[in-house]
Amino acid sequence: MDKPILDAPAKGIPSDDKIKFNRFDISQRIEHIVFLLSFSILGLTGLIQKFAASPISDAIIFTLGGVEKVRLIHHASAIVMMIVSGYHVIMLSYKVFVLRVRWTMMPVIEDFQHLLQDIAYFLGFRKHRAYYGRYNYAEKVEYLAVVWGTIIMGLTGFMMWNPISTARFLPGVVIPAAKAAHGAEAILAVLAIVVWHFYHVHLKHFNKSMFTGKLTRKEMLHEHPSELAKIESGQEDQHPPLNVLRRRQQVFFPLALVFTVVFSFGIYQFANFEVTAVTTLPKGETAQVYVPVTPTPRPSPTPAPTLAPGAEVGAMTWDGYFSGLFRNRCSTCHGTTKVSGLSLSTYQEALTGGNSGPAIVPGNPDASILVQKQSLGNHPGQLTIDELNQVIDWILAGAPEK
Repeated sequence: MDKPILDAPAKGIPSDDKIKFNRFDISQRIEHIVFLLSFSILGLTGLIQKFAASPISDAIIFTLGGVEKVRLIHHASAIVMMIVSGYHVIMLSYKVFVLRVRWTMMPVIEDFQHLLQDIAYFLGFRKHRAYYGRYNYAEKVEYLAVVWGTIIMGLTGFMMWNPISTARFLPGVVIPAAKAAHGAEAILAVLAIVVWHFYHVHLKHFNKSMFTGKLTRKEMLHEHPSELAKIESGQEDQHPPLNVLRRRQQVFFPLALVFTVVFSFGIYQFANFEVTAVTTLPKGETAQVYVPVTPTPRPSPTPAPTLAPGAEVGAMTWDGYFSGLFRNRCSTCHGTTKVSGLSLSTYQEALTGGNSGPAIVPGNPDASILVQKQSLGNHPGQLTIDELNQVIDWILAGAPEK
């Protein structure tokens, strides 16, 4: 492609650093900021769940109020991203079908020519890089990657959010496959933004156009010379006549309204499609399993420990009661994931403890990390007062296993 003809500013005309061209309007900049915030929150809250055993993830989850609140934040951010995506579809359709703006973000044959020209430049066979239009091939690939990633994350997120409904139509193995794809795509997206986008837009050259909406003539000459040549020669896209614009709007606006209603209903259904029968942190059983009608007194050589209401002597063992209590309350973080190195899956693991020390010290509840953490309150797997008293009495009795 030949170099665009660009005359230098004549005497008395402002320099290239002073002349500015509009690149993004205010709606595009707001859309970008909202998408940026929702993506960042999704990336943070998603990765700390995927790598929950990491001390950093553990600290962030604790700061945000526990894994349940992290999931609520993650889901809310996903809904915001879906709303922004729907808005983007409407605005893009308006520009293409009403204003008849060229779809400059889609790849064309010229992009492959630009790629070959850049390769020749990097190998030393060409004196300058290709002359890009409004968007170069790298920006187009990045845009399409965002579109593809949003679709993949939406589909797999729906399967994870609504597993029972998914299993009615698809094999059950699809759900763990969706979880794997969701996590892998999240890592890929975060790395692409941090490594690729951040470097090219903020480190290599800080492009402020998405925040200010403008580029100087010097920046346009360096990054988009072909577009600059069209603008200065009067070849840029022109708005249609007012009567034609009104006629197209009369067709577009009702269709856009129908799309908005259907899309909004779809988002509502997405978030409320099912209420699973089992919550993430099910409440532990506090009622007595067996209460005799006429208690039969039995002599005991040693006095039984004082119990909190709702517990029996026979239940004051790991196997009889407390393994089930900890499984219900604590298994999400302290089961196979071993947050902070602690697992309460077995009696020996509870005695061994985690990074902070033994969770249970027989005969000494004050030295037991489990009692220390639970006594502070607001723990993600918080025990009730009665349950905590039962744990303390059990530890005072020597924390028997069987």
